[in-house]
Amino acid sequence: MRDFAHLYAGLDATTATNRKLEALQAYFRRAGAADAAWAVYFLAGGKPRQAVPTKLLRHCAIQYAQLDEWLFDECYQAVGDLAETIAHILPPATRDDDLGLSLWMEQRVSPLRGADAETVRAALFSYWDVLDWQGRFLLSKLIGGGFRVGVSKLLVTRALAVVAEVDANTIAQRLVGWTDRSTRPTAEGFAELIAPPSEADRQRRGGQPYPFFLAHPLLADPAMLGDLSDWQVEWKYDGIRAQLVHREGRSWLWSRGEELITERFPELAQLPLPDGVVIDGEIVIRRGEGANGVIAPFADLQKRIGRKTLSAKMLAEFPAALIAYDLLELDGEDLRGRPQQERRALLEKLAETIPALTLAPVIDLAEAADWSALATLRESSRARGVEGMMLKAKSAHYGIGRTKNVGTWWKWKIDPYSVDAVLIYAQAGHGRRASLYTDYTFAVWAAEDAAGERRLVPFAKAYSGLTDAEIARVDRIIRSSTVEKFGPVRSVKPSMVFEIGFEGIAASPRHKAGIAVRFPRILRIRDDKPIAEADSLSTLQALLSEAEGQDAARTD
Repeated sequence: MRDFAHLYAGLDATTATNRKLEALQAYFRRAGAADAAWAVYFLAGGKPRQAVPTKLLRHCAIQYAQLDEWLFDECYQAVGDLAETIAHILPPATRDDDLGLSLWMEQRVSPLRGADAETVRAALFSYWDVLDWQGRFLLSKLIGGGFRVGVSKLLVTRALAVVAEVDANTIAQRLVGWTDRSTRPTAEGFAELIAPPSEADRQRRGGQPYPFFLAHPLLADPAMLGDLSDWQVEWKYDGIRAQLVHREGRSWLWSRGEELITERFPELAQLPLPDGVVIDGEIVIRRGEGANGVIAPFADLQKRIGRKTLSAKMLAEFPAALIAYDLLELDGEDLRGRPQQERRALLEKLAETIPALTLAPVIDLAEAADWSALATLRESSRARGVEGMMLKAKSAHYGIGRTKNVGTWWKWKIDPYSVDAVLIYAQAGHGRRASLYTDYTFAVWAAEDAAGERRLVPFAKAYSGLTDAEIARVDRIIRSSTVEKFGPVRSVKPSMVFEIGFEGIAASPRHKAGIAVRFPRILRIRDDKPIAEADSLSTLQALLSEAEGQDAARTD
C-alpha cells in the first residue's frame, strides 16, 4: 500500500511523460504480482466502487482528528478536496504497516462496503493509525470512489512492455477487459499479462475483444490529406462505440471503456452471427427498418444506458441497433492487418447474409467528387442526425489506440453549438489543481419577470478548455468576487462571460433551465462582452427547437 501510495503521489506531482514512465517501471519491477495486478487495474482506468459514504467518511475524520465541525469545513474550503483535507488534518500515525495493496483491497477496503457505521469507524481509526500522509490520501480516494490518476492506459502499457520485455501491442491486447468490474485482479492474471508471447496471444479466447482503434480530430483543411479517392468516408454517428464478439456460439458486447454491456443490449447479442466474428461499430437507438429507418437522438440512447432492468416496454420504445463499420475477425481470423478497404468489402459480404446487420453508409465520389463538395455535404450533418464525418485511409490497418503507425482515421466533426454564458459558481479541482477553482457553473438570462427584472439560470457545468494562465486568472477573480460559500462551492458575483460549446441539446425537466446539453466545454473567455449581453434562455430554446425540428423531419 505504501509503495502504491508513493507512486500515486509521484504521478500526480509531475506532467513529464518520461518521469511518469520511469516511476511506473520502477514500481512494476519491485511490486509483488498481486499488488501489481491491482495497480494495473487502477492505473488503466478501473473505478473502485464507493465503500464508505462521503458523509460518514467526513464524520469519522472529524472524530479522529478531534476537530470542531466548523474548523473541518474551513479546512475543506481552503483545500478543495475531501481526501486531501482528511490527510492534512489527521494526527501522525503511531504504528507502521507493510501490508501490500492487494491485501488492503481484499481484506480491509472491500469489507467496509455495506458495514454498519460503528464497524466502519473502528476500521478507519485503525487504518489511519498505520498510514502516512500519502497513504491516507490514497485510502480516502479508494474508499470514497473518487480515485483518478494522471496517466493514460497507453503509458501503463508502455511501462509494462519495457518491464516484461514484451511488445507493447501484445500487452495492449492482453489488457483489454482488465478493468471490467466483473473481473478481479490476481497475481495469476498479472503473470499472464507480462508473460512471453505464446500461441494464446494469436488465438482470441472466449469473449475477449480487440483494443479499439481511435481517430484523431481533424482541425486543418482536409485537402492536406491528398486525393479524396484514397479515403473511405462515413457519416459519424452519435452513439456508444462498441465491439460485438461472437465465438463458441455466444455473443459478448464491449464498450470502448472495456465494460461488458451485453445484458444492457440483449437484442444486439441475439444478432445471428457466425462463429469467429468480431464487429466494430456504434450502438444507437434506431426506429424503423431499411430506407425508413431513423437514428434517434442520443438522449433516447441515454434512457437505455445504465438500466439494470429492461422492461418489454423499454425495449419496444427504444430499440437498439449496431451500426457496423469495421470487421476485425472472420472465421476466427484476425483481420486487423488487412487494409481498411478489404475489411470493408468483407463486412459488406457478411451483411448480405445477415439482414438485421446495419452498415454505416460510405460516401462515394458520386455524392462528393472533391474535398470542397464533401465539405458542403458535411454541412447537412445535423439534419441527418450525425456529428460529422469519419475519414479512413483505405490502406490503413486496424491499429491500437490513437496511433498513425498503421494508417490513420480522422474524425471531421461539425462545429459545436455555442452560447455566451455567465460564470456564477465555482469549485476547486482535484490533484494538482486542488488549490485552484477550475470547475465552473454557467448561466444564461431568463425572460424578464413582471417587475422587469432578469435573473440568471444555470444550465451547464464545464471544466475544460482553458490554459493554465487563464485558469490562474479566473481563480483570482473568483476569490475576489465570492458572494457566498456552500461547502467547497463558491457563489461569485457575475462578472465574466464565456463562450460555451456543446455537442447536443435536449429537453430535461431535471435541470433548472429545462434543458440539458451534452459535452459542454469552454471555447474562450469573452472579455469583449459585458454580462448583460450574454445569451438568454430563449437562445437555448431556439437551439432546442431547431434540434427537435431536425429530429422530426428525419422521422417523417
